[in-house]
Amino acid sequence: LATWEIVRGLKANGVTVVLTTHFMDEAERLADRVAIVDRGRLRALDSPGALGRLGGPAGIRFRAERGLPLDGLVDALVARGVVEEEPGEYLVDVEATPARVAALTAWLAERGVLLADLRVGRQSLEDVFLDLTTRDRR
Repeated sequence: LATWEIVRGLKANGVTVVLTTHFMDEAERLADRVAIVDRGRLRALDSPGALGRLGGPAGIRFRAERGLPLDGLVDALVARGVVEEEPGEYLVDVEATPARVAALTAWLAERGVLLADLRVGRQSLEDVFLDLTTRDRR
């Protein structure tokens, strides 16, 4: 904790800090630019926000039970599409609005499906890191 306070103080004083970390949430909060290195290769270098846009489309991401009937969800959210990227992990290709988030939770509740996780907007730096560093291994 004290280390992060020191880094924040240095940054506030205009000092450039080069930091190596596996804590993507801290990098996202502290860094102006982030380099993602995998097995000695620079995979990406940009601001956390720009890297988040690299990771794939913005929209609504959620986790719930596997194999949901996605056609009905597309209609309920007036979405361009919904894909189950991994078992139980869904991406809705739609502009995220409060009404659409409410419609998603209502659609799930009507089917007795418990929402395990919900994210709106761009991917997290952790998501981008995992995508870039595991892409060749899939």
